[in-house]
Amino acid sequence: MKLADALGVVIPLLHDELLVHANGFISRESFNLDDRPGNFYMIGSMGLASSIGLGLALNRPERRIVVFDGDGNVLMNMGSLALIGATQPSNLVHIVFDNEAYGSTGNQRTISGQVALDDIARSSGYRHVGRVKTLSDLKAAAGEVLGQAGPAFLLIKIEPDWQERKIGRIGHEPPQIARRFMEAVQK
Repeated sequence: MKLADALGVVIPLLHDELLVHANGFISRESFNLDDRPGNFYMIGSMGLASSIGLGLALNRPERRIVVFDGDGNVLMNMGSLALIGATQPSNLVHIVFDNEAYGSTGNQRTISGQVALDDIARSSGYRHVGRVKTLSDLKAAAGEVLGQAGPAFLLIKIEPDWQERKIGRIGHEPPQIARRFMEAVQK
């Protein structure tokens, strides 16, 4: 399963959730599939999507917060898993697309093939943790995780994309992304 295939399953299940994206291809692919004001795209700040999602979840408990993260991003800021587990935001869903590579910088290998990020999330105190490897399993699990009381975590194993990506960049400047996202947060 490719990243675009997985996003094509999860994104249509979203409604008015605030969605924080990790930097790189996760942001770009999601932007090209379904750009909306409630999407916050990281442009840089690798590893901090889950920290931003946690801050939103704690300060807007009436809103559902979803984080799209990558395995390299989670490994960069693993302390965020422990903080999410310790603070128990019931409105936070953390979805990790795991290709065992830093896809945006040339597919250098990560260590997520040896370090089970879902086990770490479980040990950190996430209430619901799942892992899927196939598109059919994702179709069954995605709706379930989005409906769970959080913190919820879903690890989606995807294939690295070994071919040159011809995907468009985010079409908004960072100030515009921030302004329209803050307006969506206030609704």
